[in-house]
Amino acid sequence: MKRQIPIIGLILSLLFAYAFTWLSFSNDKVFWYFYTFTILFLMSVAFFYAKIDDKVRTLEYLFLGIGFGVLAYGLIAGGYKLIEITPFLSTTSIDSFLSKFGPASVWHYLLLLFFIAPGEELFWRGYIQQQLKRWVSPIYAIIASSALFGFSLIFSGFWLGILGAFVISLLLGLLYEWKKSMPLIILAHITMLVLLFLVLPLS
Repeated sequence: MKRQIPIIGLILSLLFAYAFTWLSFSNDKVFWYFYTFTILFLMSVAFFYAKIDDKVRTLEYLFLGIGFGVLAYGLIAGGYKLIEITPFLSTTSIDSFLSKFGPASVWHYLLLLFFIAPGEELFWRGYIQQQLKRWVSPIYAIIASSALFGFSLIFSGFWLGILGAFVISLLLGLLYEWKKSMPLIILAHITMLVLLFLVLPLS
């Protein structure tokens, strides 16, 4: 059952998300511990307050999830290549961020694929985006929730990452609004990450 949460509750959940994301990015040695804790808490908020939709048949969500995951990866990889060939732009900040906060061990990959990716979708798309629809139209809710998610990366100092997170969030937000399937967008997110970090890394 979907529970209605007052606007103050929505604001408090966002403040918690930003505060602990700031703590996570403040020290790369504890990043994986703090960020995983943050996502697990936010996931519990989403489970309690949000109605998690799943209105797509299994074969369809597998096909669309993998397809949109490939598309999301293509947008990231295409943006990276565009930066590489554009004068006065550099991929140094991207490479530095990935070397500092990217997965570097088996347990990092397990956390990323099975906890962090699903948790981000449950909170930002399943909870924040859906709550915002109480006050604004779906398209504005998608834009606002994407901007809020992108803004969480400001604490990393990774400015290109904010733009990238916003664009990918728009894609996944539109997909969730279209198909009303949380497993679909989680699969898309995981597919993107597998391509990004395991199959076709950027550098």
